[in-house]
Amino acid sequence: MISIEECFSFSKNDVIVIGCSAGPDSMALVHMLLKIREKYSLNLIVAHVNHNLRKQSVQEENYLRDYCDKYQIMFECMMITEYGDDNFHNEARNIRYNFFEKVVYKYHAQYLMTAHHGDDLVETVLMRITRGSNLNGYSGFKKIVDMGDYKIVRPLLVYTKQELEDYDKANHIMYYIDDSNAKDKYTRNRYRKYILPFLKEEEPNIHLKYLKFSNVLNEANQFIEHERDKALKKVLKNNTIDILAFKDLDSFIQKEVLYYMMNEFYQDDLILISDKHIELLLKLIYSNRANAFVNLPNEVIATKTYHVLELKKVTTEITTYEVELSKYVLLPNHHVIEQVEELSGNGNDICRLSSKEISLPLTVRTRKFGDRMSIKGNGSKKIKDIFIDKKIKMEDRDLWPVVVDAKGVVVWLPGLKKSKYDKKKSESYDIILKYS
Repeated sequence: MISIEECFSFSKNDVIVIGCSAGPDSMALVHMLLKIREKYSLNLIVAHVNHNLRKQSVQEENYLRDYCDKYQIMFECMMITEYGDDNFHNEARNIRYNFFEKVVYKYHAQYLMTAHHGDDLVETVLMRITRGSNLNGYSGFKKIVDMGDYKIVRPLLVYTKQELEDYDKANHIMYYIDDSNAKDKYTRNRYRKYILPFLKEEEPNIHLKYLKFSNVLNEANQFIEHERDKALKKVLKNNTIDILAFKDLDSFIQKEVLYYMMNEFYQDDLILISDKHIELLLKLIYSNRANAFVNLPNEVIATKTYHVLELKKVTTEITTYEVELSKYVLLPNHHVIEQVEELSGNGNDICRLSSKEISLPLTVRTRKFGDRMSIKGNGSKKIKDIFIDKKIKMEDRDLWPVVVDAKGVVVWLPGLKKSKYDKKKSESYDIILKYS
């Protein structure tokens, strides 16, 4: 069995956070790093997540705590108190990696190491082939992932699960087994129980074959990403896609651009994304509708607004508000309306009103069904139509401020349109409002 030093190039004084479950794989990783700790003066931190779903979860946490205390390893732990996602594995993974990242930053670590092994890689590649992906997805996962401030490292990809269990036994390392790993209801478990044994019968070192396959795809993907990056310069503007420029791209590069956009939200977990999601985005882009959206996994939404496509995380932000307009109001859309004494200019971000022609107090609120505004010299117009004319995104419309008087008359649509009540600088007025 080769040493971990042959799997990764360590340097003096490396600070390493180890994601550890107390299972056979992660306990082997901790032990391997302990064996070379003194040689490289490594600073090791074990990070553990108590999933709080099994009785032995407390035992696992206590065991790891005692183990780390015995070997003078820093120990960080968190317990998941509730789950809200229908996809337990996905939600638990997100919680784990968010916690690991906090620990990385706390200790200024260069590396987060996890105990993924060769069998894990084979299972992941097979699952992604079945679901459909791109070259990056079909490669499974990388040995090293650059996260910017730190790197995720999986140094055990040359080992099988059996080799790691044999290592634990040879070194008298205690570990815990999660019995949910044997349940057929989980997709990965079915690959592990029924497909992987068959492949190992055909080729005992099948994991090394898949590792080579993964590396080849990663090399090819580097070339493709180079071409994709050139395309991104043409179509990506302020983290949104210029649809007109996008349609001029080669169809293969179009898909790579979309995978790139989604990677911001799914990072190294493209198992959640399949060909069907790419097809959904392409249908959205090529649809004749000016405003439309599709939902993606993990509460991500893709919205099309005229010739712009944007992906963003759905949040529970405020969608309605109504507040009396005083001297200064900070709005939920991060803009401000303030009353000022004097102001030059006459754009749509400035409104001059006469208190003799309106009913005070003024109120700023979100739009309501049927809202209309009287336009100077042009009759009245629906607020909805003004939004459409100005090509305001659907999600921005819900938070856009509408200024009304005490009788509910719309007197100003800040930044977009003035009403008949707006006064020129040469006319009589006693209220000046500024939107910024």
